[in-house]
Amino acid sequence: MSAPGQLVFGQVMHRRFFPVRYRFVYRVFSLLVDLDRLDEAARRCRWFSRNRFNLFAFYDRDHGPGDGSSLRDWLMGHMRRMGLDLPIGRIEIQCFPRVLGHGFNPLSVWYCYGSGNGLVAVLAEVRNTFGERHSYLLHRRGEPMEWPVVRHRHAKEFHVSPFVGMQADYRFRFARSGDESSTVIHEYQDDRLMLVAVQRGESRELNDANLLRAALLYPLLTLKVVALIHWQALKIWLRGGAYFPKPAPPREEVS
Repeated sequence: MSAPGQLVFGQVMHRRFFPVRYRFVYRVFSLLVDLDRLDEAARRCRWFSRNRFNLFAFYDRDHGPGDGSSLRDWLMGHMRRMGLDLPIGRIEIQCFPRVLGHGFNPLSVWYCYGSGNGLVAVLAEVRNTFGERHSYLLHRRGEPMEWPVVRHRHAKEFHVSPFVGMQADYRFRFARSGDESSTVIHEYQDDRLMLVAVQRGESRELNDANLLRAALLYPLLTLKVVALIHWQALKIWLRGGAYFPKPAPPREEVS
């Protein structure tokens, strides 16, 4: 049987083209784990836990409904609400784990596989620094979404940055080839490419040796992510970037 999870070692790149130009790159690692095998992963690893403090941990309440209830049931409920009656088997989640109790995930990606083990849906779960979450359910009405490259488009529904307006369109690209994977989001405004965000990396087995490697290479990962978000926002403001007040969040958790 395969390992219940992996660590993906890599980097994040953001590049903005207008009205303020910038580019930054920083190293990260993320967790890629089978939702139904989280407890198994925690049993196998001394330095990883589920719903309790550790060097690294996955907390159910950091995702989905935010109350610690079943993530699978939450997802299936929203799929039914949207008229999707898909037989979902395996669900993988790629996200940043909590580090010494601190967690923040700008983007968590849920890969949903059908009964034949083919990818049938992707949930892009977005979180902003105001403590709000919203998810985009990407699918083809049950038609397979074939690896190695999956592409999808969705209108922007959720406020992320005070320096980016809501009149935008996302173009998602997810790719896997062997141990290498990437998530690319192009954000367009009026058919002009405004922003590109890329996370790419190489997978290694989720075990204690690789967890300790992550702790050494990426200390205080999630604090670093939050600090960099605010630092980049400050630089945009100092360069005269337009400020957009935060609108009310969408009525539905998933669009």
